[in-house]
Amino acid sequence: IQKTVGQYYEILTNTTATAGSYYFINTTSAAVTLTLPATATLGDTVRVIDGAGTFGTNNLTIARNGNPIQGSATDMTVNTSGAAFDLVYYNATSGWRLFSV
Repeated sequence: IQKTVGQYYEILTNTTATAGSYYFINTTSAAVTLTLPATATLGDTVRVIDGAGTFGTNNLTIARNGNPIQGSATDMTVNTSGAAFDLVYYNATSGWRLFSV
């Protein structure tokens, strides 16, 4: 983690997310993996922002950490520069759902 202000974080390297936090992710130098919390409950939210606008060059991987993402048992790759979205946890079947894309 590069910088922290309250629940806002700027990250440049692989990090495990905390529910209720906002992550400005900078992939200028290298691809980054953001690992979702292993223990999630209904309504837990993680906000992701391409802080440097470089996901198209150096992808962001969202590691599911045992819970599905959009009902899928695979990690999520974000390769669109400028992407910003929330992931909200629903249940063990659907897992983390995209919200506010």
